[in-house]
Amino acid sequence: FFYFICIYIHLLKHQSCQKVQYFLKNPGFGPDCPSFRPQNPLFPYLYRMKPASLSEIKKEISLLPPQEIAELCLRLARYKKENKELLTYLLFEAADEIAFIDGIKQETDTFFAEINNSNLYFAKKSIRKILRNINKHIRYSGKPETAAELLIYFCSALNNSGIDYKKSTALVNLYAAQIKKINKYIDAMHEDLQYDFRKQMKSLD
Repeated sequence: FFYFICIYIHLLKHQSCQKVQYFLKNPGFGPDCPSFRPQNPLFPYLYRMKPASLSEIKKEISLLPPQEIAELCLRLARYKKENKELLTYLLFEAADEIAFIDGIKQETDTFFAEINNSNLYFAKKSIRKILRNINKHIRYSGKPETAAELLIYFCSALNNSGIDYKKSTALVNLYAAQIKKINKYIDAMHEDLQYDFRKQMKSLD
């Protein structure tokens, strides 16, 4: 996706938007095409095997007017659900992290309440799905305090769910992995915050 954005930005500078349409409608456009020449503005991107670096993207974005940046953001939001969720967090939820965390906790409670406890196989799939959802929101936040609090909540909810997860080696390993991640997040915090979180960890022992 960023590949096409880079092409689009580059062509805007050369006022050659018609060539974007040509490129998209003609996948075979390349060295064998008569119109292909090294001086063609598409040349730097035709054989880029990987996306542009963040520094390159940042440089290009800094040259764009606000309206075009807004249009790119909206296009990214339409392209993928997670992009839309991340923008939602950044625009509407990042200013109130406590409310954001509470919302994820309530969602987690709902998911645990819907788990079929009678079958450990199906319960295991549901638990992994819940954890994926939590980790996704942890990535949106990017804060170790949020990550530790949500993972502690997940482990506590699993302990209180009534699911005998200790009968499953996979779930025991999953639980142990979360404890390890929580400790890493706590180590990345300020010392004053570490004490409070270490205290919460005792309930998981």
